Amino acid sequence: MMLAYGSKTPEQYFFVFIVLFIVIFAASGIGNGSTFRTIGVIYDREQAGPVLGWTSAVAAYGSFVAPLVIGGQIKAGTPQFAMYGFAAFYAVCLVINWWFYLRASAYVKNP
Repeated sequence: MMLAYGSKTPEQYFFVFIVLFIVIFAASGIGNGSTFRTIGVIYDREQAGPVLGWTSAVAAYGSFVAPLVIGGQIKAGTPQFAMYGFAAFYAVCLVINWWFYLRASAYVKNP
């Protein structure tokens, strides 16, 4: 985005911008689907409903907060900080999920 802001022809960066956003949305969708699928595997039937409801509420809150953070950083002229923050958050989530569900000696083995 910063390259486009400083360019006399910002439209040349549109294709890269749209491809990266499609990748982000696809990765978010895959992560969302795997989260809800994992809840059904980890919890029994009585617990899965409330956990799914709570998880849905947290996901809805994230959908509200992310655009505010990005918008605030764009107004401040530093949108890259929001993207670095989100990348760090996603990396931490990936490590946590691997540790608890995907490693060989995990407490709950996710298929």
